[in-house]
Amino acid sequence: MSSFSDGESSLLSLSVKPDRNMALLDDYELEELDYSDPNHRSGYVAVLGKPNVGKSTLSNQMIGQKLSIVTDKPQTTRHRVLGICSTPEYQMVLYDTPGVIEKKMHMLDSMMMKNVRNAAVNADCVLVLVDACKVPDKIDEILEEGLGDFSEKMPPILLVLNKRDMIKPGELAKKLEWYEKFTNVDEVIPVSAKYGQGVEDIKNWILSKLPTGPAYYPKDIVSEHPERFFVSEIVREKIFIQYRKEIPYVCQVNVVSYKTRPTAKDFIQVEIVVEKNSQKIILIGKDGKALKVLATAARLDIENFLQKKVYLEVEVKVKENWRQDEGLLKYYGYGGQIKAL
Repeated sequence: MSSFSDGESSLLSLSVKPDRNMALLDDYELEELDYSDPNHRSGYVAVLGKPNVGKSTLSNQMIGQKLSIVTDKPQTTRHRVLGICSTPEYQMVLYDTPGVIEKKMHMLDSMMMKNVRNAAVNADCVLVLVDACKVPDKIDEILEEGLGDFSEKMPPILLVLNKRDMIKPGELAKKLEWYEKFTNVDEVIPVSAKYGQGVEDIKNWILSKLPTGPAYYPKDIVSEHPERFFVSEIVREKIFIQYRKEIPYVCQVNVVSYKTRPTAKDFIQVEIVVEKNSQKIILIGKDGKALKVLATAARLDIENFLQKKVYLEVEVKVKENWRQDEGLLKYYGYGGQIKAL
């Protein structure tokens, strides 16, 4: 047994906007963008940091809904997730990049880090997240890996000291002082991305750095990724939550088929690619029970995200060493482009 079809119906309390917000920019006419306000600001923001410091959580808070995977395991973000935060006065386009990796074990790691660099180089300003609970450390490595040899003028950099809710005020003050003294950044702001504390301060800082100009995207969309991209990310998040050790890291999730059916539930067929048959056996579980739990949890969140009922079919396949296969990696969307299957 290598697949499971889940057709039950239910909804969870994931707060998202209707699926029209996931429409691609190509679906809109350029004249729908607002060019009237001379004081309107728009720009790109790269969010950098080592794995598991809260980049996705912060991005989700800024946008106002869940777009990026959030788990307690490091290196969950693989693709550069483009989120769009808009008001009548501004538009911030966020690149939520993979965590800066110290040791690149696979071609997948190298391609992800290339995406980090591309995002930062094209940004109007950069956020660098660090963990307030850890011993202060210089961020030179993060900047070098994220920005590379920046021959031109360095973009404005904000150091975000995340997880301030987990340490005492006196300790937080000492770490703020250390980062202000020993890092070459424009400003340091302590936040709790989990609880949204300090997020408005970050927005105000970004706003002060963005150039004036019209919006790049229509104001009623929150990402230029297609819906099926987020469907695959929801499935991958459930894998991280349900399985341990190396299993989540060897899984690639692809939406094989997405059929909208006006008189029935939308049909979504997903494949999970692993590198070994032993990994496939673990994913499926005894009598297919583990895969059934995964499919049900994923479907519930997908229905909440899309605001519609779906029929989800999940299949597990083996493709040896896919993380080292450049052709497959590009096909899976790791070449840096937005993949609209």
